[in-house]
Amino acid sequence: MVRTTPAAATVGAASAPTPRMLSHLAYVTPDAEATVDFYTRVMGMEFVLAVMDDEVPSTGAPIPYFHIFFRLGDGSTLAFFEAPGVPPRPPAPHPAYDTFDHLALQVDSTAEVDAWRDRLTGMGLEVLGPVDHKIIYSVYFRDPVNGLRLEITTPLVPDWNDRSESARAALADWSQAKRRARENGTASAEEALAVISARRHRDG
Repeated sequence: MVRTTPAAATVGAASAPTPRMLSHLAYVTPDAEATVDFYTRVMGMEFVLAVMDDEVPSTGAPIPYFHIFFRLGDGSTLAFFEAPGVPPRPPAPHPAYDTFDHLALQVDSTAEVDAWRDRLTGMGLEVLGPVDHKIIYSVYFRDPVNGLRLEITTPLVPDWNDRSESARAALADWSQAKRRARENGTASAEEALAVISARRHRDG
């Protein structure tokens, strides 16, 4: 439970400023040295910070760790933790986890996406794409050290991430389909397919 002081309670959620940028996204890695090699040599990121400690500052858990950071072009960072004795990740319980969980990194043009495809395949990595999503153009590949699915992408339309009204309408349709599945005892995937088909027909 989050506890608030009287002063904090006076600041409503609506008045909180939107976060300005991604500071860092962090993952667990089995091998910090190999991760540094991949993200500097293959991905072209700068290795900008390393921190080590014998306990987790936020929780106090007695886990020794080595924490590394790589900087992207906008100043945001990608980070990893290596901790001795951490077992390997268990296999994903469904293929969706291996596909949908991914990190997308933006470049400036479709030509740059294509150049990344050529660079990555030239370095022996398996690359899927390019894929034209109509709103973005992407290639996909794996971080071979950590198993992360990575995407190099560029926008195809300027408002691809500025469609909040249609996003709220889509959420309402999706949530209604889930409610119908619960109420009618039908499969949620069946209801999802129905709403996807209806929206596709409606939107042309």
